[in-house]
Amino acid sequence: MDKKTFEITLYGRPGCHLCEQVEERIKRVGNDFSLRLKIVNIESDPALHEKYMFTIPVVEIDGEETFPSVTSVMSEEELRQELKKRSD
Repeated sequence: MDKKTFEITLYGRPGCHLCEQVEERIKRVGNDFSLRLKIVNIESDPALHEKYMFTIPVVEIDGEETFPSVTSVMSEEELRQELKKRSD
């Protein structure tokens, strides 16, 4: 059986240390899960900037906004649990 490849989009901006931390967490999880990471700079699009300026980093999995950083920033363990759940 082929492993599912997850499409992960990270919305952030250059110089955002939380965004960089989340990117590193996603890359570490990518050692155990098949995933493609797309990084989107919200400053490149006024609509994205307005939507996400107070909630970055935001992680989307397969087009579904899964981890907006409203009250906390996604941990590596949270991402692992979410991908495992989606793999079953």
